[in-house]
Amino acid sequence: MTDPARLPRIAVLLPCYNEEAAIGPTVAAFRAALPQATIYVYDNNSTDRTADAARKAGAVVRDERMQGKGHVVRRMFADIEADIYVMADGDATYDAAAAPAMVRMLAEERLDMVVGARQSEVEAAYRRGHRLGNVLFTGILAWLFGRSFSDIFSGYRVFSRRFVKSFPVLSSGFEIETEISVHALELRMPVAEKLTSYAARPEGSASKLSTWRDGWRILRTIVTLFRIERPVLFFGGVGALLALAALILAAPLAVTYSQTGLVPRLPTAVLATGLMILAILNGLCGLILDTVVRGRLEVRRLAYLAHPAPGGVEPGLPSPDLSA
Repeated sequence: MTDPARLPRIAVLLPCYNEEAAIGPTVAAFRAALPQATIYVYDNNSTDRTADAARKAGAVVRDERMQGKGHVVRRMFADIEADIYVMADGDATYDAAAAPAMVRMLAEERLDMVVGARQSEVEAAYRRGHRLGNVLFTGILAWLFGRSFSDIFSGYRVFSRRFVKSFPVLSSGFEIETEISVHALELRMPVAEKLTSYAARPEGSASKLSTWRDGWRILRTIVTLFRIERPVLFFGGVGALLALAALILAAPLAVTYSQTGLVPRLPTAVLATGLMILAILNGLCGLILDTVVRGRLEVRRLAYLAHPAPGGVEPGLPSPDLSA
């Protein structure tokens, strides 16, 4: 007989804002897929009956007053104690039936994150502009950080406890998925992806994602994280551009000086000198900040290692449908 104390504690985390039409079916689907899990719905100032619908479906409902998905994720990760965390959106678009296989993959392979990479045949579920933005930002992330995921914006993820409790959430909105991806890449965590189906929202439910506004915020987040995590490359690149501009301005002056012994355009010479000084300062800033970042990375790594790795599969975990 299975000892309940040996079973991992699984928490399903569902951030929600005005999802009255979808949250009930979402909770029911995860309840059927992971009957041993506790399902938490965090209501983010909804103006409809999202909280009531979630309670009626059997979820534990809590509130987060600060508006934005990043704020909700920060609160969930801080408050909830579990061994394995399954995070999804409350809009009934993610395939809850894939959760047991993702949980099993995390436990069997001792991973820290499994990303549910979205695969949809329904155009309304995954709009063409969002597909293009995903490909573009995924490429940018891979170029800046050396590697990436195939779907960095997926909100369907399974985490280990040590990922959740070592992740200092700084984002406030939909850029949270980008920050999660960079955190995993920077700490070189063992991660994986699993293709999951992605459905259209149910009737009466509307997307909260603004393609241009949130796209700009995500791009700004990527650049900010690149500046913070890769200061040598960021400030070194700025310094290289400044040095190149200084050399272009100084080249005609050097030719004139070699021919006549005079510097006829003093303002240009001063500008070139100033640009070169700025280039050197940027390079030095990058080197100094790289030392600081390395120290921060070591602290984050130690915080991550303070929690045990996910264990092997315990008896009682739902078996994945291998025929799928």
